[in-house]
Amino acid sequence: MAATLGLIGGKYKALIVWKLLGGTLRFSQLRRAVPAATPKMLTQQLRELERDGMVARTVFPVVPPRVEYALTPLGRSIRPVLESMYAWGSGLLRQRGHTVNCSMQPLP
Repeated sequence: MAATLGLIGGKYKALIVWKLLGGTLRFSQLRRAVPAATPKMLTQQLRELERDGMVARTVFPVVPPRVEYALTPLGRSIRPVLESMYAWGSGLLRQRGHTVNCSMQPLP
């Protein structure tokens, strides 16, 4: 568990990976998908995910520069873990009488 939490335990890492499970996203799309994260925090979390081999960053040589983020095979392999966490957390909230209200939506 410590190894898993080491990879996705950052403030927004699980949410970033969750959003990238839907496909490649540009930085601006990730900013909209994770609105609570400041640009600095989002950049830091993305750099850590890239360093750990979870996310691949592609820079296109155009003006203005275009940067895209995608999950690596290692990043995609964590999907069952995140789906289980989502299901467990959603069930817990419902059990306690709360409405699930976050930017994570069930994956297709």
